[in-house]
Amino acid sequence: MATTRSALTESDIRTLVKGATADERALAARKLCIGIERAVLTDEERTIAAEILRVMAADAAVLVRRALVETLKASPVVPRDVAMKLARDVEAICLPMLAVSPVFTDDDLAEIVRLGGPVRQLAIAKRPEIGRKVADAIAEHGSERAVAVACGNDKADFGEDALQRAMGRFAESERVLAAIAYRNVLPLSVTERLITLVGDSLRDHLVSRHAVSPEAALEVAVGVAERATVDLVDQAGRAADVKGFVAHLHAEQRLTASLLLRALAHGHMTFFEWSVAELAGVPHHRTWLMIHDAGPLGLRAIYERAGLPARLFPAFRAAVDTFHAMEFDGGPRDRERFQERMLQRFLTQPQAAAREDVDYLLDRMDRAASAVRETVESA
Repeated sequence: MATTRSALTESDIRTLVKGATADERALAARKLCIGIERAVLTDEERTIAAEILRVMAADAAVLVRRALVETLKASPVVPRDVAMKLARDVEAICLPMLAVSPVFTDDDLAEIVRLGGPVRQLAIAKRPEIGRKVADAIAEHGSERAVAVACGNDKADFGEDALQRAMGRFAESERVLAAIAYRNVLPLSVTERLITLVGDSLRDHLVSRHAVSPEAALEVAVGVAERATVDLVDQAGRAADVKGFVAHLHAEQRLTASLLLRALAHGHMTFFEWSVAELAGVPHHRTWLMIHDAGPLGLRAIYERAGLPARLFPAFRAAVDTFHAMEFDGGPRDRERFQERMLQRFLTQPQAAAREDVDYLLDRMDRAASAVRETVESA
């Protein structure tokens, strides 16, 4: 349909204006909208089409206005004033337009978020793309559900301030906090604030997927007793900057013999090396040589210099020897096999560790055994 004249017949226009029933007018509106969408319009014809759309938007029958929206909700041919009129209409009319129409500006959408109420906010939150100004308005004025949906939309351009605002407003909302936590990219300050607000599973996700400082990682882990599913040992294995992580732990007096023993039970030899170096005040390369010295004296010497308790030395010796005896081939069960052997050797030592350390290591052995069973069952 090349022109307005061929696309928009006088008969359809007359029916739209003077049709006796809503059904007749709605059918004419649909035909006219399809013609407007498909036609190649001159400037004069576009002006005529815009007037026709204004007539439809002013029709008293919902059926007519719905025909307009259903046909042209994603089209750029709708005049902005018509789109704004439809945005104030009943929900059956306004929501499809708000969800996809490209006609609205960011200023328009932000204003609707501020004044339009939860239902309209939610429709805007579902748009395929959300600009920075609109995201700011949702964070500031949106309902809990709208904020959660928008934050879960990685095409929504949320800045750091907006995410902070959303967290401040909905610090108790699991829905909102989870939506923010699972965004692909988060500012460091947002990640670290989230860590203090969310539960264990989301906290673990944040530390695994997003950059955090050693201080924040410590905050995650400080509660082995308080948050059993988030273990400082696990953070030790994940730390990108092991040296910095260890130094911070030492400064906070968290670099304990118990932690080092637990880390070894989990296979974190690099963390153990850096920790001993930090405690002993010896450069890492020299500490490494003493820990992995084939003779009997190197490990004991650096261990004693680090000020670690003599009663635990046999357990550390067993862990290091097991590490050396293992053949790590990069296979899927390297860590589980190490834990099995190390724990078995440790638990048969004549000198026992503290009760809580034994309980911890027994729990690790149980987990290792479970992992073996799952591997076998899935094979």
